Amino acid sequence: MAGSTVLGMGHYVPPRTVTNDDLAVLMETTDEWITQRTGIKERHWIEGDVGASELAEHASREALAEAGLTAADIDLVLFATLSPDLNFPGSGCLLQARLGIPGVPAMDIRNQCTGFLYGLKTADAYIRSGMARNVLVVGSEVHSTGLDISTRGRDVAVLFGDGAGAAVVGAASDDSRVIDTELHADGRFAEILMVEVPASRLNPRLTVEMMEAGRHYPKMDGRSVFKHACERLPEVIQSILQRNGYTLADVDVMVPHQANLRINEMVARQLGFPADKVVHNIQRYGNTTAASIPIALHEAVQQGRIQKGQLVLLAGFGAGLTWGASLVRW
Repeated sequence: MAGSTVLGMGHYVPPRTVTNDDLAVLMETTDEWITQRTGIKERHWIEGDVGASELAEHASREALAEAGLTAADIDLVLFATLSPDLNFPGSGCLLQARLGIPGVPAMDIRNQCTGFLYGLKTADAYIRSGMARNVLVVGSEVHSTGLDISTRGRDVAVLFGDGAGAAVVGAASDDSRVIDTELHADGRFAEILMVEVPASRLNPRLTVEMMEAGRHYPKMDGRSVFKHACERLPEVIQSILQRNGYTLADVDVMVPHQANLRINEMVARQLGFPADKVVHNIQRYGNTTAASIPIALHEAVQQGRIQKGQLVLLAGFGAGLTWGASLVRW
């Protein structure tokens, strides 16, 4: 019951950079329009046939090296993604094969933007219970191949990037630890952010007519998502702090999910939390969904913004709807 800690992290984005000006060639949009509404200036998209498990392998190997471990030390793989390589089997199994650790259990987590937090909570529970020593928690996404890159789809297409982030979670041996993670979901609002088809609830699951109507592309009620995020994130942040005996003044760094710069700025203002303590990298990566928190967290560590002993707050909100927060003593 000693608890868990982050032993090492890694992240990876594909080399191809797509700027707002690049998108303006493909659809009716401008750099100014995208920047004002989202804060995004560029994102990374894959080239050729590359799946989420391939991006995840790069991030995972870096995390293992940082932790001073090998893949053979991993007891469980938790893979958070909304863009799996295949409909089935899960990308966790594909990553396990890439890492060369047959027999090790692998599980996919389908909680979208909150997926990494769900994975962190699950890893912590496995380690606290003694069921695992070292758990690999990964968030990885390939969005670019599933976007409507046209004027019809621009409201969503400009938001998303490809990338992966990973953490090796193991038993805590000092004060550095995952203190708590609080998770929530509300499926009543599933349809405000979703991909409708192909779907097993429809027969046939996919038709030419569905594709011509663009029903296989992500759709979002942006105003509703913004409203829910700005309500739920402050709630869960205050809740997890209160139940663990902390206040916002105790938090050294906040690493929110990178969905929209305006959401994160609004949440910080509502809380009265100092803007200079909030990590933002959406300007360079766009929304990488399950990968966004681990990418931002690892970059903040690499940049020296997060130091040992500091109290770090992670927070995410996304499709489902799902949301949550984690407190980590680094």
